[in-house]
Amino acid sequence: MVFESTRRKGMKVDEELGRDLVDEWNSDDEENQAKTIGENEDETESEATGSSPSQSDNAMDIPWPQSYRQSMDMFTSVTPPSISFLRGPSLTGVSSFLSTAYKRPQPQPLERDSSLSKPLISEDPTTPPVKLSASTYSKLSISGLPPPQEQCSFSQSVINGINILCGIGLLTTPYAIKEGGWLSLIFLVIFAVFCCYTGVLLKECLESSPGLKTYPDIGQAAFGLAGRLGIAIFLYVELYASCVEYIIMMSDNLASLFPDTYISLAGIHLESHQVFAITSTLIVLPTVWLKNLSLLSYLSGGGVVASILVALCLLWVGVVDQVGFHPSGTALDLTNLSVTIGIFGFSYAGHSVFPNIYSSMKEPSRFPSVLIVSFIFCFIMCTGVAICGFLMFGDSIESQFTLNMPSEYLASKIAVWTMVVNPLTKYALTLTPITMSIEELLPQAQLRSYSVVLLIRTILVFSTLAVALTVPFFAIVMALIGSLLAMLIALIFPCACYLKLLRGKLTKLKIASCMLVISVGLVCACVGTYSSITRLAGKIA
Repeated sequence: MVFESTRRKGMKVDEELGRDLVDEWNSDDEENQAKTIGENEDETESEATGSSPSQSDNAMDIPWPQSYRQSMDMFTSVTPPSISFLRGPSLTGVSSFLSTAYKRPQPQPLERDSSLSKPLISEDPTTPPVKLSASTYSKLSISGLPPPQEQCSFSQSVINGINILCGIGLLTTPYAIKEGGWLSLIFLVIFAVFCCYTGVLLKECLESSPGLKTYPDIGQAAFGLAGRLGIAIFLYVELYASCVEYIIMMSDNLASLFPDTYISLAGIHLESHQVFAITSTLIVLPTVWLKNLSLLSYLSGGGVVASILVALCLLWVGVVDQVGFHPSGTALDLTNLSVTIGIFGFSYAGHSVFPNIYSSMKEPSRFPSVLIVSFIFCFIMCTGVAICGFLMFGDSIESQFTLNMPSEYLASKIAVWTMVVNPLTKYALTLTPITMSIEELLPQAQLRSYSVVLLIRTILVFSTLAVALTVPFFAIVMALIGSLLAMLIALIFPCACYLKLLRGKLTKLKIASCMLVISVGLVCACVGTYSSITRLAGKIA
C-alpha cells in the first residue's frame, strides 16, 4: 500500500511538471518552483523505481536521437500559426527581442541519464534488439515543435504524403530526361512501385513490435542500437543535403531574375549566384532561431499547392504564351543514365516521414491506400512536368526548368518566385531535426544556455552555405543524394529491416521481392554514387 501511494503521488507530480514545462519560465521565482518540482519528481520516481523494476526498464528504452519523432512530426503538422523566438537574457541592439532565458523541457532525468550516458552502439553483439515502450514517448516533450498530429483523416494523410513526395525533385525531372533519354521514364515507374512497396513494408515493421513509432525505432528493433544510430545518421545527412539544395535553388532562381547583380569589395568579387546564396542564407537564418515552428509547419503544407502552381505555370508558358513543344532528344543514353536514376530516386524518398504519417492516422489500416494515392499523384506530376519541360526546351533544359522559362512572362515570374519563397518555409523545418539531435548530446548546463543553442544553429546554417558555394550544381548534388542516401533509406533499409523483423513468417515470394529491391538499390547506389562523385569532382576542378 505504501508503494502504491508513492506511485500515485509520482504520477500527480508528473502531471504538474508537464503543465509547468509547457509555459515560459519568465521569472526567477517560476524557475525555482520548476526546479523544486523536478527535485520532488526525481525522489518520487526513484522510490517508484525501487518497487517496480519494469518501469525503470521502460524509461531506458529510447537512446539517441530522442527528439526524432516530434521533430519529424513537423512535416505532417497543420497546427495554427504561432511565432516566438529563442530567447536569452535581455540584450541590446539586434537581440533585444530575446528577452527571457531560453529553456527547453527535457526528458525525465532518469531517461536522459540512462540513454545518453550509455554507448550508442551496444558492445555486446549478442544483445537482443531493444523493444520500445509506447508509454516512454509520452514523457518526451520538445519545446518549439508543433504538437504531434493525432487522428488524421484519410484525406489529411494523403495531403501529408503528397507534400512530402512532391518536393524540389519535380524541378529537375525534365533535365533527367535530357540526361537519360525518353526511355529513362521507365525508371520513374519502377522507383514509384518499389518505393511505394517499401513504404508498406515500413508499416509492417511498425506493427511487428509494440512501441515502434519512427524509422530509427525500426532500425533498433531489427539491428539493435547500431541499426538505430546508422539509420538516424543517414536520415540526418539527407536532411542536411536537402538544406544545401534549398540554398542552391534559391540562389539560382534569384540570379535568373537579377543576372547583373554582383559585389566587389576589398578585392573580393562575388557573382550573382554567390551574392544571392549569401542573401538567401541571411534571410532563412532568423527562421532557424524560431522557438515555435508552428507557423512554418503550417505554411510548408502549401508545398502541394506550390508544386501544382509551378506545373501549371510551365504548361501556361508552353500553351498560352506560345513557347510551344518541340520533339527532340534521344531514346536512351546509357552514359548519363546514372544521373537520371539518382534524380528519380530522390523524387520518391519520403520514407523518413512515412512512419509519422502512419502513427498519426485515425485508421492506420488505410495507410497503404494513402501511399498508393500519394505515389500516383506524384508520378503523374513528375511525368507530366518532365515531358512538357523537355518538349519545350529540349537539350537546352537547365537543372531547374524555371531557369529556362522566359522572364518576360508573368507565369514565369510566378513560377520563379514560388521556388524562392517555398524553401523559406521548409529550410528551418528540415534543419531543426538535426539541431535538436545535436542539442540532445550537450550537457544539461550548456543545453539551457541560450548562446550555445543559438551558436549551434547558426553554425549549421552557415555550413550549408559553405557547401552550397563549394558545389553549386543543383542536379548533380541531387543525383548524388538520390543515388547514395535515397537508395539506402527508400529501398535497402526497409527491406533489410523487414526481412530481419519478420524472419520465419515470410513466404518465399515476399523474400524474393525484398531481395530484388535490395539488389536494384545496391546496383543503383554504387553506379549512381560513383558517377555523381566523378562528375562533381570534374565540375569543381
